[in-house]
Amino acid sequence: MVAGAGIGAVAAAASVLPGASSAHADQPADSGGRGGDGRVQTGADVAHADDWRVFEDRRIGIITNPTGIISDGLISIVDAMHASGKVDIGAVFGPEHGFRGTAQAGDSEETYVDERTGITVYDAHGADAAKFETFYTESGVDTIVFDIQDVGVRFYTYIWTMYEAMIAAARTGKDFIVLDRPNPVGGTPHGTMMRDGYTSGVGKDKTLQAHGMTAGELARYFNGELLEEAGGAALNEVQVVQVEGWDPSQLFAETGLPFVMPSPNMPTADTSLLYYGTGMFEATNMSEGRGTTKPFELIGAPYADHRWAVELNERGLPGVEFREAYFNPTFSKHEGEVCAGVQVHITDPREVSSIDVATHMMTAARDLYDDFGWRTLDGDTPGRWIGLLTGSDLFQRLLEGGASADRIINSWRADERSFERRRRPYLLYSRG
Repeated sequence: MVAGAGIGAVAAAASVLPGASSAHADQPADSGGRGGDGRVQTGADVAHADDWRVFEDRRIGIITNPTGIISDGLISIVDAMHASGKVDIGAVFGPEHGFRGTAQAGDSEETYVDERTGITVYDAHGADAAKFETFYTESGVDTIVFDIQDVGVRFYTYIWTMYEAMIAAARTGKDFIVLDRPNPVGGTPHGTMMRDGYTSGVGKDKTLQAHGMTAGELARYFNGELLEEAGGAALNEVQVVQVEGWDPSQLFAETGLPFVMPSPNMPTADTSLLYYGTGMFEATNMSEGRGTTKPFELIGAPYADHRWAVELNERGLPGVEFREAYFNPTFSKHEGEVCAGVQVHITDPREVSSIDVATHMMTAARDLYDDFGWRTLDGDTPGRWIGLLTGSDLFQRLLEGGASADRIINSWRADERSFERRRRPYLLYSRG
């Protein structure tokens, strides 16, 4: 790991970019302000307002999806740059769900020529660094740009597309720029650290389950802590066009920014507040609400009943209440079956810790229902999927061993403290 050798040599600081002062680029953002028009401005908005000067004399390849928009007009950043005639776009790299967002979970758009712009869109879902190197060579790009609204969770795949693209950029001498966006679940880390032996497409390296960082901060962390060991090289610098007028204590609704669905099953900012915990139900034989209008809020199974909501409400968890609910998923687990369970209602978004909530939900389901268990995928060992989502076998062992929710929750507090210290040099926005 390069942390032991110091962080300066691997670009702990963001570069100063057009439209940002040196203080803005190298120091935490002023948490009291807003953008020039009185609201939060994303990195894409800042670059657009500066007439795309950050991309002057560059041929860029951009990793983006429907969330990569200019806030005024809700226009795709690719469409806006192309229409301006001022940016040489050599390629678009489409992540899971695709550049235009036509694919469901686990799927992508195949490589194609975009009808609107004539730009080649490469299918980058699941692409490793070697594949990205091929893309860079074919497209002739010299600068890689990342602009996606992430939701702050290790098992959301966009950050791992960025990670592989960064490794490829470091190996091939490309520049790397992040157009930053707020983290909708805030700036506080939650959950467990990824352990050796549990890496996968939903978690490729050592980060916390909910890292509490923006994509720009996370890219700096990847470069300073992980890339040298993972790919054999680190970037000389990670350039970040920062969000203006935002601080990590803000709720997304307070930013004034439009929330564009980052994926088909992430319809609202409230969904993201629950997903980093209730997303763990993907590893169980309960439906996590895919195939309903409230994914990750509606959780249930044919074997559940009213007792689950009663038990959970008796626990008095902060920031949430549970409503007895019945639903019939139109696809995914229990498709076409009536599921009983709960809808998780957020009563105070500042108090919600979704991982804690999901842990209480799982311990209650374990104690109430003999049929509650792990989902098995493609003949995999039962419980393997929860290990991939949580980053180790710890959660599985404690849950199966009958541990209380509080004991399980306390098991990752040391990870949170350690990660908080480790990530500190890479933060760009002040935490209160």
